[in-house]
Amino acid sequence: MELIEQSCTCFVEALASKAPVPGGGGASALVGALGMALGNMVGSLTVGKKKYAAVEDRILELQGQATRLQQELLELVAADAKAFEPLSKAYGMPKETPEQQAEKARVMEQALKDACAVPYRIMEVCGEAIRLHREFAEKGSAIAISDVGVGVACCKAALLGASLNVFINTKAMADRACAEDYNWRAEALLAEYTALADEIYASVRRRL
Repeated sequence: MELIEQSCTCFVEALASKAPVPGGGGASALVGALGMALGNMVGSLTVGKKKYAAVEDRILELQGQATRLQQELLELVAADAKAFEPLSKAYGMPKETPEQQAEKARVMEQALKDACAVPYRIMEVCGEAIRLHREFAEKGSAIAISDVGVGVACCKAALLGASLNVFINTKAMADRACAEDYNWRAEALLAEYTALADEIYASVRRRL
């Protein structure tokens, strides 16, 4: 069964076990999807209300974007598990002879790059999700403003969590140019979107 098709209980139990997947990357993607869904819920509570008729078209646009992002984040839960499995197997490859050592190094390097790509994409999508929360906070129903705060907090946590999965993989890469490129781009996403998430969260707190 696909990870995202499991019950919440099964997923959490699998996460708590010693199984290689799901792990931190998949958990981050799921938390991000939950955060975006909360923003989307605020849109649902806004549409159809006379008080918000002037912004309804924009809210519907935001909901379309939010639905796309939450679906991609759910897909990234499975993608993270798929990308990590080859890396998990590579760690167990034999390294007794020079030939085995060279083959293990080759396989691990590719596996590390693949394992880096997914959490980096999780970071990108979480950044987009955080940005959407700003408009949900500004234009959405005031009775659901706390849900925007919870949603953006989840997306920030997912962003931070995914970044750790980037950095642990880049640390082990032999290709330092590729590693530093990932590191630089990940740091840029962190700098931009943690600040934005904090700003949105603070604006929510001021309205409570």
